[in-house]
Amino acid sequence: MQDTIRKLRSIANDATLSPAQKKHYLSLEAENLLPYPALDAETQKALDERVICDMYEGNAPYKPRYVLPDYGNVLAQGSEYLELPVPETLDDAINTLMIAYHHVPSVTGMPVFIGRLDELLLPYCDGVSDEALYAKIKLFWRYLDRTLPDAFMHANIGPSDNRVARAILRVDAELRQIAPNLTLLYDPEVSGDEILAIASSNIAACCKPHIANHPLHAAAFDERGYGIVSCYNVLPIAGGASTLTRVNLKEVALRSTGEDHFFAHQLPRYLDLNFRLTQSRIDYLFNESHFFQSFLVKEGWIEPERFTAMFGVFAMAEAVNLLQDKEGRAGRYGFDDAANALGHRISAVLADAVENRPLTHAWRGRALLHAQAGLSDDVETTPGVRIPYGTEPDPVTHVEALSPHHRYYPSGISEILTVDESVRNNPEALQQLCKGAFARGFREFTVNVASNDLVRVTGYMVRLSDIRKFNEQRGSRTNTTVLGAEAADVTGILDRKPRVVGNELYPGHGQ
Repeated sequence: MQDTIRKLRSIANDATLSPAQKKHYLSLEAENLLPYPALDAETQKALDERVICDMYEGNAPYKPRYVLPDYGNVLAQGSEYLELPVPETLDDAINTLMIAYHHVPSVTGMPVFIGRLDELLLPYCDGVSDEALYAKIKLFWRYLDRTLPDAFMHANIGPSDNRVARAILRVDAELRQIAPNLTLLYDPEVSGDEILAIASSNIAACCKPHIANHPLHAAAFDERGYGIVSCYNVLPIAGGASTLTRVNLKEVALRSTGEDHFFAHQLPRYLDLNFRLTQSRIDYLFNESHFFQSFLVKEGWIEPERFTAMFGVFAMAEAVNLLQDKEGRAGRYGFDDAANALGHRISAVLADAVENRPLTHAWRGRALLHAQAGLSDDVETTPGVRIPYGTEPDPVTHVEALSPHHRYYPSGISEILTVDESVRNNPEALQQLCKGAFARGFREFTVNVASNDLVRVTGYMVRLSDIRKFNEQRGSRTNTTVLGAEAADVTGILDRKPRVVGNELYPGHGQ
C-alpha cells in the first residue's frame, strides 16, 4: 500500500505534468487497483511473461479502446442528450462536432477518430468562399490541437478531391501540429493526381498526411465504411475496437526448438492463449461495464455489434531471424528471399487462425488481424512486421520485402519509410513511390523525412523539439510527447536510415 501511495504522490507532485495530465494518470492508477478480468492460469502466466500482451488498457475495461462514431448521424439528427439542434450552417456543423468530440471515449481519454471530415462538412459549404472555408478550418484545426492534444486522434479525408479536403491539406501544412493526425484515403480511380501531388508536397514539408489504399481497405469492410485511427488502425465506422491484444512473435520463437516446433506447437499455443485474453476483456466490457447502455448507442452514434477485437502481432523480424539461426540459415529478414518467405508464411498462418477462431461480441464473429506498431517501452523488438531500425534497405527493396504481408492485416499494417531531405526538391518521387507501393499491394504509405521537426513515432506524430524540451524536464502539453521521448530513448525507433528516393526508383517502374 505504501508503494501505491508513493506512486500516486509522485504523480500529484510532478512539476512536468499539467493538472489535466495528473488527473488522467491518477485515474489510471485507481483503475488498476481493481482486479484483472478473470483468466485461467496458463493465460495469466503467458501474460505475466509478456509472450501475449495487453496494451495496458486498464484492469477494468469500462470503455472500448477505440470508438469510431458515425458523425453523419450526429449531424443529421443533432443530439437530445447534449441538447444540440440539427446544424444548418458550416459554423453550426463544426461547432456540433467540436462538442461531440468531448463525449467520445477511448483508451486515451480523448477521441481517436474525428470523422471523414470532407465528407461530413462538404454539404454545408454552399455559399462559403474558399478563403472563408480556409479561415474556418484553420480555427477548427487550432482548436483541436489545443483542446485535444493527442496525436492518436485522426481525421480522414478522401478519396474524392474536393474543397474541404484541399483546405484541410493547406491548413495542416501551414500549422504543422501534432494533432490531429491526418490520413488521405487514396483511390486512383477517384482521387486523381492533383490531390496526391498536394499530399506528397505536404509529406515532404511535415511528414503528413499518411496515405491509405482506399480500394484495398474498402473491400474488407461494408457499405457503412471504415475509419483509420491511432497508429493506423482500420476499424468499422459506427463501431470500433473493444480491445487490442498482441502476440510477441520473438518470445514465441525463443520458446521454439526450430521452425517445425514453432508452427506445429508453440505458435498455435500462444495464439490460443491470446484469444482467451481477448475474450475475457471483451466479456467484461459487454457484460459488466454497462458501456453500451450509453446515449452513444441510443442516439445511433455507435452500434454494439460493430465493435471488433484487434488481434495484434509484433516482433516478426526478430522471430524470423531467430528461426533462421535455429535452422542454421544466415539470411536476414528484409534482405533474404528465404527469410522474407518465412515471414510471409507466418503472416498467412496468423490470418488463417484469426479467420477460423470465433469470438463473441465481435463484428462478424471474428477478430481483425493487426500488425501492431509498438509500445514506447518495447525493448529489442521491432513493431509489427517492420524491418529492424537502422538496417533498412533502399525504398524499393523495402517495399518489395514487406508488400506480401499487407494482404493479411485488414485492421492495419504500417511501415514508416524514412527518406532523405532532398525529397523536398522532388516531391514527385514520393508520389511515384506511393503509387508503386500501392500497386504492389501496400495498404498504407507513411514517410518520415529526415531533418523534419514533425515526425512519426510508431504511428502518432511528435515534434523532435518537444522531445528535447521534455527531456530537459520542461514537460509538454501534448500527451504523446512522453511516449515519443521513451521510444526514442529506449527503442531506437527514430534511428531509421534516410534513403534517397528518385523518380526512377519505385516499385513497378518499367512494368
